[in-house]
Amino acid sequence: MLRKIVTALVLVPLAILIVAFAVANRQTVAISFDPFSSVDPAYAARLPLFVLIFALVILGVIVGSVATWFRQASWRRTARALDADVRILHQELEGMRRRADAQDVRYEQAQESRALTVSSAGR
Repeated sequence: MLRKIVTALVLVPLAILIVAFAVANRQTVAISFDPFSSVDPAYAARLPLFVLIFALVILGVIVGSVATWFRQASWRRTARALDADVRILHQELEGMRRRADAQDVRYEQAQESRALTVSSAGR
């Protein structure tokens, strides 16, 4: 419940700011990808300024996420290797525990047989 309230307290003002930004920047701008001719560009698009800004922000988030993902590749590789090592060690530990339990059972059986031998010899 508290999480929903906090989410609403963050998202509602953010949505209001985004709408206000879009309304304030709705004038149309020309986007040209021709650096040689600004009068008659090979390709030009006309769109509202807020659309351009939102598209560039989204593109920046995507590029930043991809760069971070590539930069963290060595950490993920190390984590996978360590995870494999931990699994092997857990298997070895489980095997040792089973062997120790088996030795405990054999020891208890030996103690019982000695006790029976001593009690039968004492008669």
